[in-house]
Amino acid sequence: MQLIKDKEFGGERPLFASHDVHLDNVTILAGESAIKECSNIVATNCRFEGNYPFWHVHGFTIQDCYFAVGGRSALWYSDHLTMKNTVIDAPKMFREMNDIEIENVEMNDADEVFWRCDRIRIRNLRLHGGTYPFMFSSNIRVDGLESDSKYVFQYAKNVEIHHAKITTKDAFWEVENVTIYDSELNGEYLGWHSKNLRLVNCHITGEQPLCYAHDLILENCTFDAACDRAFEYSTLEADICGTITNVKNPMSGHIVADSIGSVTIDENIKAPADCIIEERKK
Repeated sequence: MQLIKDKEFGGERPLFASHDVHLDNVTILAGESAIKECSNIVATNCRFEGNYPFWHVHGFTIQDCYFAVGGRSALWYSDHLTMKNTVIDAPKMFREMNDIEIENVEMNDADEVFWRCDRIRIRNLRLHGGTYPFMFSSNIRVDGLESDSKYVFQYAKNVEIHHAKITTKDAFWEVENVTIYDSELNGEYLGWHSKNLRLVNCHITGEQPLCYAHDLILENCTFDAACDRAFEYSTLEADICGTITNVKNPMSGHIVADSIGSVTIDENIKAPADCIIEERKK
């Protein structure tokens, strides 16, 4: 593998079609497509300032690096990436990619990141700001996520999440086959129109959670007092610890909680309208 060390590159496509290269302490200055149509690339201790540095790259490692704001849309149409110990201040990262491994990464403008990606493994990721992370992505496993981005995991499929703290709005809409363990989910309108969403040992806050959900499962979950009008038009099996403030018009299934503040069943409930709602027997 060729070593390129302590260098600076700018302009358009300075390392185009490079293969089997280790970049160490390299700075990519203003310009476009610095490392395009490449393979077997290792970047360590590098700084990326120009646009679109990694497009159509096959097999690469990025470790202990920094992407400045100018390095936007840096990773598109590529595969087999491992990224570790990296800070990203640029938006619109990770698009149309597959086979991604992320560990100890911080993204400070998570606008439109991880779109239409497949096979993502994440350990310790922080997302700040921006909208729609993970839109249309699939086959994702996360262990350790902290995010305040809006509208996370819309239209995502086959997702498993552990130890997350997600503060957002309209999260997990239209998702399919998603399981979330041991996490805190804060924000309005959680999980609407989802299919096969399962929450285990999770704490939920925000208004009108989990409506229009199909085959929803909750195991040992807790709800903040602000969670009113929950489960409207949903089919579900829910085991809730503590109190839930209000349940409104669930379609079918079974809801059991230690305490239920109120239940709203009105003329707008949808068939089969046979959900069993009960407080746990003491």
